[in-house]
Amino acid sequence: MMQDSVESLVNVLESYRGRDKVIRTLCYGSQLVGGVLSRKEQSELGRSLLLLSAQLSQCRTVLRLFDDLSMLSYSWSYGLGSSEGDPGLRWMGVINNVADQLYYPLEHIAWAADAQLIRAKSDKWWTLSTVTWGVSLLLGILRSIRILILLKRKLRQNGTSSQNNESEAAVNRTTEVQQQVWGEVLSVLCSMADLSNAIHWMPPGFLWSGHFPDWLVGLMGTVSSLIGLYQMCSGRSAGV
Repeated sequence: MMQDSVESLVNVLESYRGRDKVIRTLCYGSQLVGGVLSRKEQSELGRSLLLLSAQLSQCRTVLRLFDDLSMLSYSWSYGLGSSEGDPGLRWMGVINNVADQLYYPLEHIAWAADAQLIRAKSDKWWTLSTVTWGVSLLLGILRSIRILILLKRKLRQNGTSSQNNESEAAVNRTTEVQQQVWGEVLSVLCSMADLSNAIHWMPPGFLWSGHFPDWLVGLMGTVSSLIGLYQMCSGRSAGV
């Protein structure tokens, strides 16, 4: 049992996507615990955990310098979403891909400005990258809601057909749709947690920007990270 757990963790860490999710979880988890400890008292451990969180976040930012081509490849293969049966999903997918594609170069410029590799003020570039991230998250939420509506229709159709045909295939179709519904619900929760943090990092005066304490940012990020890890591991076990 212990060996299987270690092997599963090694398999996750050997992939870039898996390693990023683990680093992300540790980053926000450190911020959550560090924020709680620092809130109660002047804790040296809390301060160290917040510093660790900042370093892990910087690590992820540097690693994302190499994500542009993979994102471009995905956007190119998606195209105008001709594989999507629903027009709403198609155009939300296209705009989502545009926002994601813009996010990377904007973040790279902000990072380069902070690292003093270029002469520029990083604030506006961080804001622009956060805006594109927020737009992507909002579109992802709307897309998942649209998919949930379509899946609910399919469940009603399957329920009607299963009454007339209680075959194993009909039951399997219903079970598969229910799993898809659960997956989209988790995606909505994940994106909403990240969107709350994205708004917090917007310029002052926009909704609740700047009002989250460290522990709350860490909590929202930990929730979304754990959901992402669960979805990745469950997808891998299902052969996705």
